Amino acid sequence: MAKLISEGTIELDRGVSVYSCAAAVGKMESDGPLGNCFDYAAEGAELGLTTWEKAESTFQQYAFDIALRKGKLIKEDISFIFAGDLLNQCTGSAYGLRDTNISFIGLYGACSTMAESLAMASLFADMRLGEYFAAVTSSHFCSAERQFRFPINYGGVRPPTAQWTATGAGCCITSVAEKPPYVKSVTIGKITDMGIKDANNMGAAMAGAAYDTINRHLLATGTSPADYDVIYTGDLGQVGSELMCELFRRDGTEISHKHKDCGLMLYDREKQDVHAGGSGCGCSASVLCGHILPQIAEGKLHRVLFAATGALMSTTKVQQGESIPGISHLVEISDAL
Repeated sequence: MAKLISEGTIELDRGVSVYSCAAAVGKMESDGPLGNCFDYAAEGAELGLTTWEKAESTFQQYAFDIALRKGKLIKEDISFIFAGDLLNQCTGSAYGLRDTNISFIGLYGACSTMAESLAMASLFADMRLGEYFAAVTSSHFCSAERQFRFPINYGGVRPPTAQWTATGAGCCITSVAEKPPYVKSVTIGKITDMGIKDANNMGAAMAGAAYDTINRHLLATGTSPADYDVIYTGDLGQVGSELMCELFRRDGTEISHKHKDCGLMLYDREKQDVHAGGSGCGCSASVLCGHILPQIAEGKLHRVLFAATGALMSTTKVQQGESIPGISHLVEISDAL
């Protein structure tokens, strides 16, 4: 059964598989470097629906339904579903999954929600609280911009530090260990605050959280960056990635040669004009489910850390001049038990 091995770090010693996974994305994401990795790619952001929020919920439905099909499961096989998004009261998830009739646990970790939901689904599987568990999350460029910054038709100029909120969703279904990828351990993040007040510089706001969580995991497990094929962060983008690597250098640890950021993998920054990279719950979710997990299942990657990152801000707090707290949750994934 899962056991706490250090502050915030939990080892899953009974064995948990990511039994099935799927990613559904928008057109801009499918036009990026990982375009061939996704299970579903839309022709546009609206999906023929009347609102962007409805479209986001539908992306979640697609990811969940495809993951079920790939695993040869039906929704009645799922014991619990863990889901979250960026919208008020996690409405993207609640509306997207309201017809499933599955025990639902809504989560909010901002852009770290994919790691948060996968961690919870893995812990429930390790404790044998059912047979199959779903972790789902999503984001949508238009719905997120309307909520957190400006209406799309406002036409505001985006600064170089800004990141592009991904349109897409990812779903992982966990179960008792049967086949790779296997979830080996998780480290739950702590809220950190870098003093950043600019809502268009989320990478810098989240960098300290990524550093703290990854560093605590390495110390708790007695490992170093050399023990992993890749250390993935959620969506620090260019600014946050450079800052996180610098924080490790101050400790005498070089992590840049092992580090990849989902926000820098999803888009071609020069051709697609996403400034500092991608962001949003759907960014790390789609990269994890469409690219990372299949690479592990095929034996192309053997041991990785997936540390999704989130900026725990709200429009109200930002307008009040508050700084932006960050969070990062981490999941260690391997091709061997």
